[in-house]
Order: sequence, then C-alpha cells, then structure tokens
Amino acid sequence: MDDEIRHPLAYARHARGWSQEELARRIRLAAKRRGLRSGTRGSRVSKWETGRADPDEEESQPLIAEVFGIDYAAVAHLGWPHWLPGHDTPLALGGDSSVPSLREALMTSDRRSFLAYTSGSLAILASQWSATEPGRVVHLAVPGRVDAEMLTWLEDTGAELIRLATERRRRIYGLLDAHLTTVTEIISEARYTRLAEHRLHTLAASLSQAIAWQKFDSRRHADASRFWHAALHNAHAAGQRDLGAGILSDLAYQLLWLKDARAAADILEHAIPRTQHPAARSLLHLRHARALAALDENGRCRRALTAAEKALDTPSYDPAPAWCSWMSTADLAADGGRCLADLGQLRQAHQLMDEGIALLPVTRSKTKSVFLAYQAETYLRDGEPEIAAATAARSLDLASRIDASRCVTMVRDLEPELSRYAHTAGVGELLERLRAVG
Repeated sequence: MDDEIRHPLAYARHARGWSQEELARRIRLAAKRRGLRSGTRGSRVSKWETGRADPDEEESQPLIAEVFGIDYAAVAHLGWPHWLPGHDTPLALGGDSSVPSLREALMTSDRRSFLAYTSGSLAILASQWSATEPGRVVHLAVPGRVDAEMLTWLEDTGAELIRLATERRRRIYGLLDAHLTTVTEIISEARYTRLAEHRLHTLAASLSQAIAWQKFDSRRHADASRFWHAALHNAHAAGQRDLGAGILSDLAYQLLWLKDARAAADILEHAIPRTQHPAARSLLHLRHARALAALDENGRCRRALTAAEKALDTPSYDPAPAWCSWMSTADLAADGGRCLADLGQLRQAHQLMDEGIALLPVTRSKTKSVFLAYQAETYLRDGEPEIAAATAARSLDLASRIDASRCVTMVRDLEPELSRYAHTAGVGELLERLRAVG
C-alpha cells in the first residue's frame, strides 16, 4: 500500500483493492438497497479523501459504514473520519519494544491519529502478554547516570500529575506529555541499575496509562490505544503483572465502549488469570461482567459479578496498586447495576446504581458523571423521562465542570430518545442545554 496515503478513507479503500469509482458504485448500491438514491461519484470520493469536503452525516456516512461493514454506533461515537477501519498492528512484546512503543505514541500525541489497532490484533497481544515473561533489556553504557534523587523526583512529579489529571485535565495534559517524553529519553539514553530500570519502566507505563485515559475521554480512540499499547510494553518490561493486566482491561473497556463486547471479553479472559492483588482481580472481573452483560450472557455475567465481590472482600497485606486503588463497593454496585440494566433487570439495576452513586467520594466526579449517565439511560428504558432528564442534567453538570467531553457525549447520546418527551417536565430544558453544548 502506498505510504503516501494519509486519509483513512483512502486506506480503507486501498485495503480492499477498490478504486474511487468502485467505492462510489458500492455506495450507490447501498442506497438502492435502502430504497434511496445516491449521486456519489469518484470525484466526490476524491473530495472526501483530500479533505475538501466531508460526507453528509445523515445521508452519506451511513451508506459508507454499510459498505465497510461498520456498526453505525461507531459512526455516532467517533465522528468522521475516525470510525473508518484502519490497518495498524501493535508491536510484539519483548526485546527493546518499550521505547519504540513510547515514541510511536508520543509522535501522534499532538495530532489526531486515524489508524486504530484492530480488536483482533489487541486480543493477540493480550494472549502474547499472558504467555510471555519479561526479559532483560540491554542498554549501552553512555554518559548520564540516573541517581536516586532524580529518579525519586521523576516518580513523585509523575504521581502528582496523574493525580491532578482528572480534575484539571486541560492544564495537566501538556505537562503529562512532557514528563513522559523526558522519562522516555532517560530510558533510551541514560545509565541506571536494574532496580532503577524497573522503576523507570513502571513510571513510563503509569504516565502512558494516564494520557491514554485523557485521549479516551476526548474520544481520540486511536491515540488512546497507542498510549495503552506503550503502557503495556513498559509494564511488561518492568515485570509489573498486575499493572499490565490493568492496562489490558483498559483496552477492553475501550472496546466495550466501541460496541465490541466479544473482543473485550476475550482480552479480559487472558488478563484475569495473571492478576495477583485482590483489588486488581475484582476490577477485571467487574469489567468482564460488563462485557458479558452486553453479550446477554446472564449466567456468566452473574458469576463474574460474584467473583468481583469475593475478590474485593479478600484481605491483603499489600496496598492495592495505584491504578486500581480506587476500586470500591461503590464501583461494584454501580457497574453491577449497569450489568443488570443491560440484562433487562431494571428494578434491581436502579437500586444498585443508587447505592453506588451515593457511596462515591466527591473526588471521583468523572466516575459519578459516567454512572449518572448510565442511570439516566436506564430510566429512559424504564419509561421515566422526567427522572431521566434530572439525572442526565446532574451528569452534564459534573462533566462540564471537569471538562470531561466523553461524559458530555454520553448525555448527548440520550438526545434522540429524550426528544420523544420534549414536553415532559425538565426534558425541554435539558434538550436546550444539549443544543447549546453543540
């Protein structure tokens, strides 16, 4: 494939061996199957691929999605052209893959990337991770030894930036990126002991994971997966099994968000057996339950919820890893309620979500906004538009305060269903707010 091809539509078209005229023909056929007419020609495809025009969101994009076999839910979530299929492949684990994976992620950090890893390639990476032990990375002896004082400062600064990332995301994003760049340069160029090497790779993994969540919250899914990919390589190099399992579960969570529950479940099934700390096992079992609920696998979902609860109740002499130290009964209740909502058990779902939301501390505004959006959606399913609107408004308030665009999107996704109840108390006001958000 031509390396000069830059637009994802051109990538997707070339991967299938189609000319612009052939893609236009297939779009016209898709329209005909729907009883519609499309005037799409090769010249219009050319304009889309050169960025001179974008396909109409309501008319052309659903037809393009049908031609490429893309679920329209992905179109709504990602926006043009980020829902188009990519062709990228993750790096294999081992050897000196940690630094290249970081540089790949950082290279695309300041510009939106179009090419995402496929769910199948991520499942293969998860399988490889579960079966591969970390090896020793050999570094050249070059000037510039990392002393203990500098390493501690790097770790302390990184931990503080990660802590601030949720509430002050706009101000912190650039600092996180710069700090990871510095750590990457030190890993590739400096001299250090084996213990320092582990600490540096662990720090790189944690910073990459934090940046990935920021990208995910901004709906930059291809970029998010690259930073999670870099995080996994560095957690593996550091021998951090629980952290690696957590990063895989983040990738699974993203796939679940993008409506690929089967791939999410497959990844988690590789990750769960290698977790060690009870809090880590609990979180992964809970995310597995979410994937199984989306697949309508009632029995397996309930067993996963039971396993999550049992793990959370298991005592441990060691503190929970930082990446899952927040895991609590609040998460178990609220996410368990979401599982039951997906399985159609709405009454019990509401009870659990109420319990979980009430238990969340004030420091977890983003999580609370997510859970409130889940509950608003459940109220709509239950035919309670007034309560749904009030709940969605609370979610929107929190999301706007912390600039969490993903949470705003979750509320906006309720707009079509809410519009059916435009004259119900509270609904009209919420719809006006959503229109103002744009």
